[in-house]
Amino acid sequence: MPTITTKDGVAIFFKDWGPKDAKSIMFHHGWPLSADEWDNQMLFFLSKGYRVVAHDRRGHGRSEQVADGHDMDHYAADASAVVEHLDLRGSVHIGHSTGGGEVARYVARHGEPQGRVAKAVLVSAIPPLMAKAESNPGGLPIAVFDGLRKALADNRAQFFLDLPTGPFYGFNRPGATVSQGAIQNWWRQGMSGGAKAHYDGIKAFSETDQSEDLRAITVPTLVLHGEDDQIVPIAASAHLSVKLLRNGTLKTYPDLSHGMLSTHADLINADLLAFIES
Repeated sequence: MPTITTKDGVAIFFKDWGPKDAKSIMFHHGWPLSADEWDNQMLFFLSKGYRVVAHDRRGHGRSEQVADGHDMDHYAADASAVVEHLDLRGSVHIGHSTGGGEVARYVARHGEPQGRVAKAVLVSAIPPLMAKAESNPGGLPIAVFDGLRKALADNRAQFFLDLPTGPFYGFNRPGATVSQGAIQNWWRQGMSGGAKAHYDGIKAFSETDQSEDLRAITVPTLVLHGEDDQIVPIAASAHLSVKLLRNGTLKTYPDLSHGMLSTHADLINADLLAFIES
């Protein structure tokens, strides 16, 4: 399997498809999934002549299941290690959910200072901060995330069935068209990763304040969010993020869920393509 080794000795799996001299797009997956979350988008943009790259975050998917480093700083540094190994330049970085937080920190701390990023996209993303705090009164109570940790520790396999069966894809809404394949694929990706990485990742995606990351980004950034997102509420994420970004554009989707890039891939792909080619 294609892997790189980070400075702290962690093997990170990645995919790299398409012409090496083509414009590159790097995809950053959500918690607790893997690069496979982006299969539809990678095949779509590959067919359009792009070079497409995606990696499994440390402890997730096919990357090494280490005990430590499950925080936004390491996530961004690991992504940067893949970028530098492949020498990607002028890339578009697209992140979903926790991957959106990874993109924000990567672009702010690594990508822009190195001159490697052309544009960024945050899809159903966690920034600026999910947990409620004095500086973030509209956030979710920490008890919500404590509940996620307990469910994971008690029975991760069942928890990873319940999330995609219910709120992640909006399959719990009346009249929803349920895809059993999507549910099973979510479970497959989640269970291929490590429980420690997933447990620690809850703190990373809920308690990391990325306001300064967003303020530091200058490249054009598209923020996409479903208005019926039951995982990352739009009011506390996308609406606040676009206010902090210097060059941000917000597009929202009535009735769409957190997992809209899978349930409505054709719609999202078209909007991503239009932004990338604009």
